[in-house]
Amino acid sequence: MKILISNDDGITALGIKALMTTLSKEHEVYVVSPDRERSAAGHSLTLHTPIRVEELESKFGAKRVWVTSGTPGDCIKLGIIELLGENEKPDLVISGINHGPNLGTDILYSGTVSCAMEGAMLNCPSIAVSLASMSCDPMYFDVTADFVLKFLPKIEKIKFPEKTILNINTPALEEMDIAGVEITKLGSKMFTDEYEKRIDPRGKVYYWMAGELTTKHEEDGTDISAVRANRISITPITFEMTHKSIMAELEREFCKDGICDWYGYGANQKD
Repeated sequence: MKILISNDDGITALGIKALMTTLSKEHEVYVVSPDRERSAAGHSLTLHTPIRVEELESKFGAKRVWVTSGTPGDCIKLGIIELLGENEKPDLVISGINHGPNLGTDILYSGTVSCAMEGAMLNCPSIAVSLASMSCDPMYFDVTADFVLKFLPKIEKIKFPEKTILNINTPALEEMDIAGVEITKLGSKMFTDEYEKRIDPRGKVYYWMAGELTTKHEEDGTDISAVRANRISITPITFEMTHKSIMAELEREFCKDGICDWYGYGANQKD
């Protein structure tokens, strides 16, 4: 399998190194990664400045490696559209391994998840992988990378849904201590919303985001509850954001028989 790997922690991160080293044992691995930390970049793209790209010497088993000055989304878009040759186009995009959890509604800010979403938007099966811990023990990244390697044959057995990624979070444990795998839905918030007010040396006020891991109870079946129970969570996430269940009600109230004639004379009437 040809795999394109990226992340939001940058090319020097332990997580991407572990993923490259492990997956290249059995797969053809290509890497396009930010040249520095781009965490919480969300699904941003670079529009107003040039994106610098440099191909590095191949390492950690990867066939080819590039770094860019762009965002995680830039990396995947550039990789698939511009950098990879026709015989190098990926069968799968993997974003990660992120250093820290990407759970619940916090995925909306995640560069890791958005990186995988860009792959899905370009019609490539994509997964995001995170180590749900703030510790930085290389062993746990290796455990997560090994799980991904074992998981890939499972992906080939399903019809990967369009507009969808799989968001994977693993607990920071040795393999023997992981309590299993759970297919989950998104939970609520993993971090609290808090800002610390400070004064700089010139007397000016500034704020530093200081949210902490929440201890709020989560219902069973969510990604947060699974990881707290020492299980690996796998959550299917779609970027299809249309709230289809309310469309019929809106149509009845605002546009009867497809005609929205209550605002502007005939502006929205059908021919």
